[in-house]
Amino acid sequence: MTMTLRRTIHARNRTKEVLIRLLAYLTIVVALVVTLFPIYWIATNSFKYDIDIFAVPPEWLPRNPTLKHYNEAFIQRPFLRYALNSFLVSVGTTIVSVTFGTMAGYALARFSYPWQWRKQISFWILSTRMMPPIVSIIPLYLFFNYFDMLNTKSALIVAYTAFNLPFATWMMKSYFQDLPVELEEAAIVDGDTRWGAFLHVALPLARPGLAATAIFCLIISWNEFLLSLIITLTEQSQTLPIGIAGRVTQYNTYWGEISAAGFMACLPIVIFAFIVQKHLVRGLSLGAVKG
Repeated sequence: MTMTLRRTIHARNRTKEVLIRLLAYLTIVVALVVTLFPIYWIATNSFKYDIDIFAVPPEWLPRNPTLKHYNEAFIQRPFLRYALNSFLVSVGTTIVSVTFGTMAGYALARFSYPWQWRKQISFWILSTRMMPPIVSIIPLYLFFNYFDMLNTKSALIVAYTAFNLPFATWMMKSYFQDLPVELEEAAIVDGDTRWGAFLHVALPLARPGLAATAIFCLIISWNEFLLSLIITLTEQSQTLPIGIAGRVTQYNTYWGEISAAGFMACLPIVIFAFIVQKHLVRGLSLGAVKG
């Protein structure tokens, strides 16, 4: 009787485990569909003729694929110029933000300050993220106009860095706080300087944090629209989001070109994320073992 009861309980537990696993798989599938469907729809629309984009019922796969919209977007229109501007601005912003954010985060995580200055400085840095970027657009416009920087990529890098730097600082501060400080102390005891311990010990261990911070800064800079719309005026400095939005005109909306340019705009970020994926995974266990 006891053996039968155990088998029944075991069967129920197995059934419950299978149901939970199926529910988890179903949740993942739903999340993937909701997340990836817009990208799939943009990709398929970029290969359709204009009349097929609005077909009823919708065409889930293009019956007559065409590169017409890619030719219009990247040959007849200066979308390559927009993409190059976005690349230069995003990479420049990411490099500056991660460089200064890493040093500031390390200083906040490792150095001692009198009274409660560490918490106060950290809060002051974080408080800039509480402000909507739109409220600073007029001062920024006047500032760049005074220094004759309007309609330049340098102005975008400065503006984007101002909003990315607090985020990068807090990200790197949390990663450095999880690193065992004994490793750096051991390097200093062996004759290394504080700067050397930072470069040779702390920085290599914080590579997952650097990768995660770089991805977020790159995504924010690559997708930013509002500041670029106000600060830049011509094709020589406008970024890809502005170029894509420019195909919504007073008389027509060029959905094919928008789809082609939008799909190509997704690829660089996806490729970069795949390249640094292993560092992001390692970041989950960063600091799990204390010395």
